[in-house]
Amino acid sequence: MNTSRVFGFKTMKTLLTNRSRATITSGLRRLACTPSSCPRVCIVGGGPAGFYTAQHLLKAHPAMQVDIYERLPIPFGLVRFGVAPDHPEVKNVINTFTQTAQHERCCFHGNVTVGKDVSVEELKQAYHAVVLSYGAEGNRLLGVPGENLSGVYSAKDFVGWYNGLPCNKDLCPDLSHETAVILGQGNVALDVARILLSPLDILTKTDITQPSLEALAASRVRRVLIVGRRGPLQVAFTIKELREMVNLAGTRPDMVPADFKGIAEVLKDLPRPRKRLTELMMKAVREAPSGEGSTSRQWGFRFLRSPVEVLPTPDLTQTAGIRLGINRLEGSGDGARAVATGETEDIECGMVISSIGYQSLPIDPAVPFDPHKAIIPNAVGRVLKTSGLYCSGWVKRGPTGVIATTMNDSFDTARVLIQDIETGILDISTAKPGSQTVTPLLQKRGVNPVSFSDWEKIDAEEMKRGSVVGKPREKLLDVTEMLKTVHS
Repeated sequence: MNTSRVFGFKTMKTLLTNRSRATITSGLRRLACTPSSCPRVCIVGGGPAGFYTAQHLLKAHPAMQVDIYERLPIPFGLVRFGVAPDHPEVKNVINTFTQTAQHERCCFHGNVTVGKDVSVEELKQAYHAVVLSYGAEGNRLLGVPGENLSGVYSAKDFVGWYNGLPCNKDLCPDLSHETAVILGQGNVALDVARILLSPLDILTKTDITQPSLEALAASRVRRVLIVGRRGPLQVAFTIKELREMVNLAGTRPDMVPADFKGIAEVLKDLPRPRKRLTELMMKAVREAPSGEGSTSRQWGFRFLRSPVEVLPTPDLTQTAGIRLGINRLEGSGDGARAVATGETEDIECGMVISSIGYQSLPIDPAVPFDPHKAIIPNAVGRVLKTSGLYCSGWVKRGPTGVIATTMNDSFDTARVLIQDIETGILDISTAKPGSQTVTPLLQKRGVNPVSFSDWEKIDAEEMKRGSVVGKPREKLLDVTEMLKTVHS
């Protein structure tokens, strides 16, 4: 045996770095790639749904080429703009998304508005499949008189304001009144309440935007009421969010004990998660101090109430309060229905925040859209009445669930797409050019896409600015400034 040749080969193997192995593997794949084995897929939306869909596609098919198009110059969607700034652990998923974006068969194209800069039909011509994962950018309306008054805000816009979403940077919410009312009892409602009442020393250590921090420092809001149309057994928030409210420094609960009458008798029959959640609410009621307290801020739930009208100031321009209709429940458990009694109750407040849900919007006339459900009609992610078009995330199922829900949903869509390739439902027999034709088309229209490496320049600049003031980052709030950073 020629031991020198054997040991030489082993030595050569040990000298190969992970990068060189990946390069060789990539080269072999390109050599073996034929039009029928190299599908090109375009994903519209660079949030959790888009990245999870891309992640599964890349893992499931060894020759899949994926391009992600995002309206903003920056990726990650609601992970960046929806997760509360004092929940940094939830944002760790960005590390996974970054690995996907840096994959050799994946490209990120930011600063591209699909439906405006490039049509869905043009994308379908350039790719074997297009996956719509652009989320829910609209607000559900209250549908009551006075909702357009100054002092009424959607939770989506308010969250976007303190999280640095460029389109919300000029919101300037009026925080000059003592009482704020939040309509809705989901996790977002509790996020908003917590941010309104949090001590500044907590917020200054987060990536909350500086203008928001300054506004909250001057805020006169001392009492936040979180209103729901049903009862304590139907709240939509989780025990984690409730525990954070209960333990929030410098605050005390402001509850109505009568709202929990009869709840103790049904506790034993509740599913364990609902039981623990309800027990924590009841504990907060029992342990709430009876005195007002000169410095403490207050938060509390109001149940069986639905908005009837936002009450105006005498000049009919500002919010002075809200009229709530009093409900009764028909049925029990999650299926209980709120029925109006005809009675009303007025609450004086200077701010009303509607947290009754986000809503997807149509992206392109060529894409089917159900205006009633505010989703793209689909069957397990396949868009109805068209071929080569798929959807995932909120635009597929509606704005419900947490990030893990979106992950599972996106994986389902990716599996369906792969299945369609394998069964021939999705024709990949003809080569598609992908971004090779889309990018020149965008440049011709005056649109300069932002790559993931360009985003990393923005990322570095934000962290640099944050380090100066002792924060993890100071977000850039203006798209023009982001693009300037990219090209500096």
